[in-house]
Amino acid sequence: MQQKHLFEYAVIRVVPRVEREEFLNIGVILYCAKQQFLQAKYLLDEARLKAFYSDLDIVELKEHVCSIERICKGSKEAGPIGKLDIASRFRWLTATRSTVVQTSKVHPGFCNDAMETLEKLFGQLVV
Repeated sequence: MQQKHLFEYAVIRVVPRVEREEFLNIGVILYCAKQQFLQAKYLLDEARLKAFYSDLDIVELKEHVCSIERICKGSKEAGPIGKLDIASRFRWLTATRSTVVQTSKVHPGFCNDAMETLEKLFGQLVV
């Protein structure tokens, strides 16, 4: 039997008008220390986003979401945040913000395979 590993995840949300606190789930960030895993999966359904808020700048939104992916990978293009250790990058990504792109509170769980769990959560919470 495979050993279960603790993981943490947060939902990536688009909050076009922060003062209204309405949001649309667009992705998931999952971190598993034992598996040295930090990845984000997202879907930018432009028609759905425009229906939710017609004035949303999709190009700017894409850049913000792509920066999440770069930080998860720890790439040079992620700047100083990308140089942090994996746990610190996850904590930075999931810190509370009052911006158009936000994350939910962090939720824990146990998994055998972090990638499989990311796919499952994405299907349940986003698609």
